[in-house]
Amino acid sequence: MTENELHRRRLISAKQSEESIAKIEGQSSYKLAFADHDFLLQDDLRAVRLQLEYLKPQLTLEKHQIDATIVVFGSARFLSPEQAQHDARMAEQALAEEPGNDSLKGNLKRAQRALKNSAYYQQAMEFARIATEHNLRHNDENLMIVSGGGPGIMEAANRGAMEAGGESIGLNIVLPHEQRPNPYITPEYCFQFHYFAIRKMHFLQRARALVAFPGGFGTLDELFETLTLVQTKKSEPVPIVLVGSEFWRRAIDFDLLVEEGTIAEYDLDLFQIVDSAEDAWQAICHCYDLKNSSHHIR
Repeated sequence: MTENELHRRRLISAKQSEESIAKIEGQSSYKLAFADHDFLLQDDLRAVRLQLEYLKPQLTLEKHQIDATIVVFGSARFLSPEQAQHDARMAEQALAEEPGNDSLKGNLKRAQRALKNSAYYQQAMEFARIATEHNLRHNDENLMIVSGGGPGIMEAANRGAMEAGGESIGLNIVLPHEQRPNPYITPEYCFQFHYFAIRKMHFLQRARALVAFPGGFGTLDELFETLTLVQTKKSEPVPIVLVGSEFWRRAIDFDLLVEEGTIAEYDLDLFQIVDSAEDAWQAICHCYDLKNSSHHIR
């Protein structure tokens, strides 16, 4: 074998070796475990994903010494007063042009209902403002508003905190119809979850109070889970305040539950129903024996 032939074979062998190494390095088995997306998404890794989803917000909030929050729940469908007023005007104008159009009549009815419900958006924003102003006077508490991070009442809560000059948290959730974060959340405190269970843990782990505005299944789910945890002493008691007596007394017949023996009468003391942002704040202050908002919530 000539020297040139030997050199050629060595080059071919080196090329084949590089191709083999490249093929090996391209396999998923060679990827670092934490960088292998397909591996992490296997059913067997669910426990690891749950832990990671818990730890990511936990470490961030611990780093910033955030250990006291007020949770605000409510409908994602409620509009701001300015948006609701605009939509109502548009619906009125459209119907005026076609007064016999039943579809436009339905649109106007829905727009008028949305305008009525926008008062809850305003109340949620006002409540968050009051709570955040208290926090700014007592920054050693790091008491912070936390919402579900989406639109409606969630947006109102984060917006009220921002307009008061404070920060707030948003705990978003991946849904079939993508729920984008509202623009009023403090960016470094906006988290996204896949698992409802871990999100719920973060809602309640630091909660010093829960304020529920009218809402649908999601709001009711969070409300009743919190009531159950407190009722069964799985969670420390915190003020639970429902805003909007007209809605809550129609939506849930608590007296019926007592009459039927499904809850005890003293279970009604687990929550309060009020009709304004100021009343909600005062209910929280009263639960903590605060004479006024200059005292601390801890």
